[in-house]
Amino acid sequence: MKLQTTFKSLTPFEIALWFGSALLITGSFLIAGGNGLTLIAALLGVSSLLFIAKGQPLGQLLMVFFAVAYALISYSYAYYGEMITYLGKVLPVSLFVLITWLKHPFKEDNPEIEISHLSVKKIMIVLILAPVVTYVFYVILNAFNTPNLMVSTLSITTSFVAASFMFLRSRYYAIFFGVNDIVLIILWTLATMDDPTYLPMVMLFVSFFANDAYAFINWTRIKSKQTLLRESVYSTLD
Repeated sequence: MKLQTTFKSLTPFEIALWFGSALLITGSFLIAGGNGLTLIAALLGVSSLLFIAKGQPLGQLLMVFFAVAYALISYSYAYYGEMITYLGKVLPVSLFVLITWLKHPFKEDNPEIEISHLSVKKIMIVLILAPVVTYVFYVILNAFNTPNLMVSTLSITTSFVAASFMFLRSRYYAIFFGVNDIVLIILWTLATMDDPTYLPMVMLFVSFFANDAYAFINWTRIKSKQTLLRESVYSTLD
């Protein structure tokens, strides 16, 4: 990963988006209190999403650390679905996606990944696997007496589809992570009603939603730019 190139690529809007997300999360932490792990996890999370929104592998590396911290927080409230999802799925998937992204830069001198086309075959495979994964995790979560079981199960489904599309380097990952953000806002709001110190987690996923919305817009822009550059190269060769 070319870290210097990665950080230099940040636009003023993206820097403002990160600071706005960080201020929202930090403010809620100061109001609600809680342990430092919640704040660290939240800041890791928004940093990760910012670089993923840019198609930069650094985002996946930060997501690995976020997955560990978030799993510990989920365990503290007995949200075993979230804990299992992030340790058993998000963490290894992020590592796998990191390796995949590093192997598929659009240009050798730039860490930005090559955005891929999502074929009907790939979509069908994800749609077939999604209900299977959902059912398996529902059985596991039910066995652990997970609070808010149906919302936790829905989180599994949306995050699985989103992670699959992210691995496939498709911009549509951001739409499903946006849906997952809404599910998790509901999930952590329910937890905050029991314990106000979980308020930063609500604000975290509000920030995630804003970052994922930007990610879809930015990946669409990147895909258009890469298509034009590719067509320009082909026309030059002709």
